[in-house]
Amino acid sequence: MNPFHEFQLNQTRRQFFGNSGLRLGGMALALLGARQLGGQILGSTSAPTDRVHPPLPGFPHFAPKAKNLIYLHMNGAPSQLDLWDYKPRLVDYFDKDLPESVRQGQRITTMTSGQNRFPVAPSMFQFHQAGNCGRWISELLPHTAGIVDDIALIKTVHTNAINHDPACTFVMTGSEVSGKASLGSWLAYGLGSENNDLPAFVVLTPTWSSKSAAQALFTRMWSSGFLPGRYNGVALRSVGDPVLYIQNPPGVSSSDRRTMLDALHSLNDSTHERFGDPETLTRIAQYEMAFRMQASVPELVDFHGESKATLDLYGPDVTKPGSYAASTLLARRMVERGVRCVQILHRGWDQHGSLPSEIRAQCKDIDQATAGLVKDLKERGLLDETLIVWGGEFGRTVYSQGKLARDDYGRDHHPRNFCMWMAGGGIRGGVSHGETDDFSYSPVENPVHLNDLNATILHCLGIDHERFTFKFQGLDQRLTGVEPASPVREVLA
Repeated sequence: MNPFHEFQLNQTRRQFFGNSGLRLGGMALALLGARQLGGQILGSTSAPTDRVHPPLPGFPHFAPKAKNLIYLHMNGAPSQLDLWDYKPRLVDYFDKDLPESVRQGQRITTMTSGQNRFPVAPSMFQFHQAGNCGRWISELLPHTAGIVDDIALIKTVHTNAINHDPACTFVMTGSEVSGKASLGSWLAYGLGSENNDLPAFVVLTPTWSSKSAAQALFTRMWSSGFLPGRYNGVALRSVGDPVLYIQNPPGVSSSDRRTMLDALHSLNDSTHERFGDPETLTRIAQYEMAFRMQASVPELVDFHGESKATLDLYGPDVTKPGSYAASTLLARRMVERGVRCVQILHRGWDQHGSLPSEIRAQCKDIDQATAGLVKDLKERGLLDETLIVWGGEFGRTVYSQGKLARDDYGRDHHPRNFCMWMAGGGIRGGVSHGETDDFSYSPVENPVHLNDLNATILHCLGIDHERFTFKFQGLDQRLTGVEPASPVREVLA
């Protein structure tokens, strides 16, 4: 929707004439009468709704396979060479210079551009085939190996950005330029949510085990950007109360809080009646959501009702507040309650040095819990209606950054190809899409741009990405940008 048109629609005739300086009493009365009559007519034909987060008219565009999205973002960029993209022939190239015929002058970061050499660093980790599909997978992911028949691996994802902040912004918003709407906000805007007591879009930022310097997380990764502010992602804290001030102060009862909010609501209504600013409605909605969350969030984060068998699926850290395991269980509980989109951002994957030890710690954080999430959803009959996406913002280089040993090396940023996987609603499990060259340096078959991936996500949720637009700065903005993009049909069920 065009924000100017939205402003016009929210303007009453009283606001319009008041702001225009017109004080024609007779005309105003006539127009107000017409407005009241029109309201009665509209009221007789409009279908009432009790949903706090209703979908846009006509959404979804077609019958969706998935109703909810859980996005598992490995912030910092996990190494595809050490987890998914098995390259056994690299052993013969240990410490040899990366052939120029492979690199072909492609850009590299300033962190390695000054190196005299680009020595090839084969993965030190063993790979084995798992599942009925025979998926090659690293020894670092033993639990994930148990769910490979449920996932579709895409080995040739590529992106425009080579540094973290623009790359993270790109993977979440479809643009390196800040100010655009994030994936979760697009979904909240278009599809709404079935839960009236929790936000439509929730973000979790769990703790991590790597000692590497973690990249900063910016709110633009879950911002509503140019969309109305009520579609912002709500970030739950990993330590202490999930939401600041979720508890009433000592001496303030729930009824006191309700009385205060009713008075505030009245003041905001008066402001909106006068100025017609849509963001005033957002403010009202957010205060009301905060009040409902006072009851819904404590129940959400209370795991006492979960069985031991369920907790065991997620691993020993599941009862540790703020852990990745606890976050994945929270994600299941949220989609179970109708939350549209849950985004988990696990930091610490930027391994320019000491990669073997650091990636071990990171995989220990996420392996069992990720597999447990898929198994838990499947056992509850929720996997078919929940789309899960796992991946980072780019990949890592085949050559070592800094010193190289067979059991110690680092890897720089690599945007040309990296691995992501999808599972659940709308996805055909057990498939692998795309192939890279012998050095995992460039796609040689079926490259997939990040905007193609986002188009695939929207498709699984019943949205045609080309028809999902919002007028801003003279453009029909889309999550998938203005260049051609299309869903990856080969991974769709």
